[in-house]
Amino acid sequence: MKRPPCWPDGHSGPPNGCAASLYEREIYNRAPMHGPWAAWRMAGRELVSPDGDRITPERLRGLIWRLRAEARRDAARASREKRAGVLVVIRTD
Repeated sequence: MKRPPCWPDGHSGPPNGCAASLYEREIYNRAPMHGPWAAWRMAGRELVSPDGDRITPERLRGLIWRLRAEARRDAARASREKRAGVLVVIRTD
């Protein structure tokens, strides 16, 4: 087994804090989350909310794509409405 760089060779006791956190992250996919993500956790490939709702990376990517597409659509619609509202007067004196 490959030892993490923070676990000295020849050390047979329990791993130090760095090695233990690396083990938890690599083997069990348990990583501490901070700030607004503090109550969230990873469970395998899924991000789990504090309420227990789960989302996969593919679903999250799809939601972000949809939000961007809606923003582009709204910007195009606003641009069209802006041009449609312009009244051009041609004087022929």
